[in-house]
Amino acid sequence: MTGVQTTLAMHVSDGLLDARTSVLFLVVAALGVAVALHRARRDLDDRTAPLAGLVAAFVFAAQMLNFPVLPGVSGHLLGGALAAILVGPWVGALCVTIVLVVQALLFADGGVTALGANITNMALVGTAAGFLVALALRPLAVRGKGGLAAAAFLSALVNTVIASGGFVLEYGIGGQGGVAFGTVAAAIIGVHVLIGLGEGVITAVTVTSVAAVRPDLVHLLRGTARPLELRTSPLTGGNRA
Repeated sequence: MTGVQTTLAMHVSDGLLDARTSVLFLVVAALGVAVALHRARRDLDDRTAPLAGLVAAFVFAAQMLNFPVLPGVSGHLLGGALAAILVGPWVGALCVTIVLVVQALLFADGGVTALGANITNMALVGTAAGFLVALALRPLAVRGKGGLAAAAFLSALVNTVIASGGFVLEYGIGGQGGVAFGTVAAAIIGVHVLIGLGEGVITAVTVTSVAAVRPDLVHLLRGTARPLELRTSPLTGGNRA
């Protein structure tokens, strides 16, 4: 069971899902990415496009670094909530998708046959869940740095747990791991709650750092009154009056 936990705390690998389920979620992923491509056009401009590239690069680099969760089990940043808060859910989903494709094809991190499942879980479902939580907590986020950090933390935690739930569903449909569904569900969701805590800290620190310098670039804060705690003077570094 340790091997199963270790694998599923990362990307879904080849052989964990049968061919029918892999193809099904490849189709789901393709449709979801197509919708994201269409909707992302209105969110991308000369200001946000470079940020989207930086977000994708950051998520890629962060996913290469693992942090221990339990003995024999490690986790890494998924990045869906982080990307959605900074560049919006549609662009964020594309950023995570690009990262997953590059990792699967060039670094063998996540199975190629499971690419559709990984994109569905991490880039689509996880990102959407994280952004919906962030959107619900936006009144808290605009109050100041502490509120934004709390919103980012909770969004990332939910993003991670929901994404793991996506795999549990897929395993229930066509899992080939040789482990009972109930055992997999309990282990995977339990482990990802712990991973979500680490993801929440990373997301909160990253989002508040960007907001402290350029709150206008944080998608979640657009259209709201910028809290004074997130505004700093480029000359003094202090709060603006």
